[in-house]
Amino acid sequence: MPARRLRQLFAAALCALLVLTGCSGGGGGVPVVVGETARGGTVTVAEANAFSSFNPYSTAGNTDINTKIGYITHSGFFYLDNNSVVVRNDKFGKFEKVSDDPLKVRYTVSEDVRWSDGAPVDSGDLLLAWAAGSGYFDDADAAAGTGTRYFSTASDTSGLAGTVLPELGDDGRTITLEYTRPYADWEVAFDVGLPAHVVAAKSGLNDEADLVDLIRDTPRGDPDNPTPNSVLKRVADFWNSGFDTDSLPEDPALYLSNGPYIVQDMVPGVSLRLVRNRDYTWGPEPWLDEINVRYTGKAEDAVQALRNGRADIISPQPAAGLQELFAGLEQQGNTVERYSQSGYDHLDLEFSGPFADRDVREAFLKTVPRQEIVDAVVGGLVPGAVPLDSHVFLPGQPKYDETVRDNGSSKYGEVDIEGAKELLDGAKPTIRILYNRDNANRATAFGLIRDSAELAGFTVVDTGRGSADWAAELAGDGHDAALLGWIGNGLGVSRVPQIFRTGAGSNFNGFSDARADRLMEELSGTPDLARQDELLGDIDRRLWENAYGLPLYQAVGSTAFSTKVTGVKTSPGPLGVWWNAWEWRLA
Repeated sequence: MPARRLRQLFAAALCALLVLTGCSGGGGGVPVVVGETARGGTVTVAEANAFSSFNPYSTAGNTDINTKIGYITHSGFFYLDNNSVVVRNDKFGKFEKVSDDPLKVRYTVSEDVRWSDGAPVDSGDLLLAWAAGSGYFDDADAAAGTGTRYFSTASDTSGLAGTVLPELGDDGRTITLEYTRPYADWEVAFDVGLPAHVVAAKSGLNDEADLVDLIRDTPRGDPDNPTPNSVLKRVADFWNSGFDTDSLPEDPALYLSNGPYIVQDMVPGVSLRLVRNRDYTWGPEPWLDEINVRYTGKAEDAVQALRNGRADIISPQPAAGLQELFAGLEQQGNTVERYSQSGYDHLDLEFSGPFADRDVREAFLKTVPRQEIVDAVVGGLVPGAVPLDSHVFLPGQPKYDETVRDNGSSKYGEVDIEGAKELLDGAKPTIRILYNRDNANRATAFGLIRDSAELAGFTVVDTGRGSADWAAELAGDGHDAALLGWIGNGLGVSRVPQIFRTGAGSNFNGFSDARADRLMEELSGTPDLARQDELLGDIDRRLWENAYGLPLYQAVGSTAFSTKVTGVKTSPGPLGVWWNAWEWRLA
């Protein structure tokens, strides 16, 4: 399968965020399993961001660290390797296309697959995943301010929205999805999500059967005739936020696993500890008994942790001077890998408040010192690094250079303070910028943007938040612009409508363009790669014409690991080294 696009794992675009230390915590009750003689041991990973949710599929929970922990504590029908190739996990279950016209795909979970509380992974779990990921029941009309959006999923719903109410098999483990229109990314469009029996109980239903009946008996949402469903809303509200936490919940039901590891301990803002799931047999068997995660935001701290043995694997975010730090690690015998990630940092403007005026948006973008930001963040790591000039392509992809030539990005190639003043015509808008204060690169970018914009008459206000909670603010109205990042796994095209389509789960800034929406609708149903490229180029032009915001730079990945651990392989996608954590072992 061609790996040519930015697409997000877990069917959700994820913010490339932040990082730290520690151990211990509440909870317990999950035994540490000592494996065979050749297995066992503990490895510590330094991560840039603090954990905040056991639901990485929601808009608030869709961060890099939540996705990594969600990945290693969940199993599914497939995963992607470090080359963005789909690897089917037939031990977990099987899925197959059973019809082309209409497109039908049948999923069957293997009989012995269970959650860590002993409950089977079944068709109720599959049905809940479909309900959350399809937007089937939504009847919200954003323009009119009517109706309800139930499940606040970060993923693009346009693919699964083209399905009818699924058919459940008599075996209790099968679901069949029927698409009413072609969908290019069908092979990676669907997988198991959260435990339905937990969501049912926590939202006040008697049991999972009641939840299944609720989903099957509720009609598709109609924005022209919105009909509130209080019971479904209660279920969706719990799905949206009931798994959010920075500490280990007292109720183990809120952190169940059906994957190779289970979370056992958490120290808020400091660390998280994973232990082997002794019942897990429906996927690759892990070697390690424990994986400790230490949140370490600064690259210097991560390097020091590896140097003094407090961490075994680190993947710090790019920063000026990192090259020299890594050179010292290599001299000590550690393995160091550098690579371009399938993601990018960017500045997005809200299409409301002062930026409801296109001239104000364009004026602000003219003040952004992109090359200075690139030099400060990735200078030295990438010789001759220049700003990213596309919202949908990365350098090296077939259409990047051609698209950049005529997408309108050249208007913002250099800082133009006088041009910004002319557009403002004497106005002095106040702009509030949201970003992760614990991310040194975002803090650097904020400072450079603030100082430059103020030369044109803007007043720039810092509304940043800490690493554990800033992402939850993205959907709020307390800011006018945001500094963030997206990272994908390089597969498919669903990431584009997920971020830019009107009302989409990761469309945080209220961008809406009818022409772009039509292009994205065609994109989702077009398997032809050449046509996809044409559509993506057209979408990119619409984003620049609307002064949507600015891509800043392609993310640079750096991984280092000690001689203590082997089996580490880096992926340029959102999971980084975690995609094959079951292969990590002590050397």
